[in-house]
Amino acid sequence: MISTGDLKKGIAIEIDGNLYRIEDFQHVKMGRGSAYVKLKLRNIRKGDITERTFQSGERFNRASLEKSEVQFLYEDGGTFHFMNTETYEQIAVDRDRLGDAPSFLKENATVSLLSFGDEPISVELPPSVEMEVTYTEPGIKGDTATGATKPATLETGYIVQVPLFVNTGDRVRVDTRFGTYVERVS
Repeated sequence: MISTGDLKKGIAIEIDGNLYRIEDFQHVKMGRGSAYVKLKLRNIRKGDITERTFQSGERFNRASLEKSEVQFLYEDGGTFHFMNTETYEQIAVDRDRLGDAPSFLKENATVSLLSFGDEPISVELPPSVEMEVTYTEPGIKGDTATGATKPATLETGYIVQVPLFVNTGDRVRVDTRFGTYVERVS
């Protein structure tokens, strides 16, 4: 059991027989009334997002998700195929269960697969990944003092804002939690 004081973003909980991942939470203390917690929850099986409020101190069943190392093999019509690195078993996961992860998945990348029993739920990415810039407009010389950015398309098709000095063919590190540029990698 987990109480409202122990909630964090990304924790999986079970409410009314459904699995939810906490996307965001807000603790609200009213002037005269009792405190409550406002949760933004993603249904892990269906992918839809709902907002619910609970009284402070309420307790939830924490979903026990198993974690295993898998290697991303390929994507086929909205289904992503992974291979367990220990048992060599292949696992297929639908795109809607992966959230934003497909934007950062490259072939042969190693990630953690989260499962509830025998059911694959989602993947957990490393905090940052290195990717190649496949297209970006050339930066204008002398226009770097302002900290300006420009859009760059990465090898997975994801578009990220990068500084003007980044060119097509450069490798960049991207934060997978926020989808933002971190640094250019040599």
